[in-house]
Amino acid sequence: MNELNRLKVVLVEQKKTGKWLAEQLGVSTTTTSRWCSNSAQPDLHTLNKIAQLLNVSIYELIKQQ
Repeated sequence: MNELNRLKVVLVEQKKTGKWLAEQLGVSTTTTSRWCSNSAQPDLHTLNKIAQLLNVSIYELIKQQ
C-alpha cells in the first residue's frame, strides 16, 4: 500500500510516540501502530483530532514529500 499519511514522521519530529497518541485518543496502541505503518488509515474525524493534538494542519499529516 502506498503511504497515505505522514503520521509516523510527524510523531518523530515532535518526539511523541504512538502510545502517547493512543492514550490521547482513547484507542489501542495497535490501532496507532497500523496508522503509522500505513496498513490502515484513521477516519477524517480522527485525523482532525490527531492534527489538533499535534498542533499541525491535516495537510501536514497527509501531504507527500
